[in-house]
Amino acid sequence: MTTKNQIQTYFKSQPESKNSDMQALHKIIIKLMPACKLWCLDGKNTEGKILSNPNIGYGHYTINYKDGTTKEFYQIGLSANTTGISVYIMGLDDKTYLTRNYGNNLGKATVTGYCIKFKSLKQINIDTLIEAVRYGIKATEKQIS
Repeated sequence: MTTKNQIQTYFKSQPESKNSDMQALHKIIIKLMPACKLWCLDGKNTEGKILSNPNIGYGHYTINYKDGTTKEFYQIGLSANTTGISVYIMGLDDKTYLTRNYGNNLGKATVTGYCIKFKSLKQINIDTLIEAVRYGIKATEKQIS
């Protein structure tokens, strides 16, 4: 199964409201990153143990760990969670940046160092979310260059 097919299967596995919100976000992110690498992760480690919710990734950058090891990962992530949707903005050095710059303008969302979590698109300011995603793309593109 191709990654695009896996993504569509993942969307269809969600309740209708979450499915349509995730599809809308997918289209927005693809528009922002038209030639990006797509990821579809099942949330399991190599032993099959569930570590996270399944998630979709867009783009790529290299995570550099303190021990000198590296790992390729996505720049922007999208995942369903028990109460709604999470958008992950990876690779940010300043873990307070999202909260300080977008937290007050997002609407009904919880913002952490790299995650924006909300119940539905109706409850957030989509333009502010897009601005945060754009920032994350630029921040990790600088690391790639």
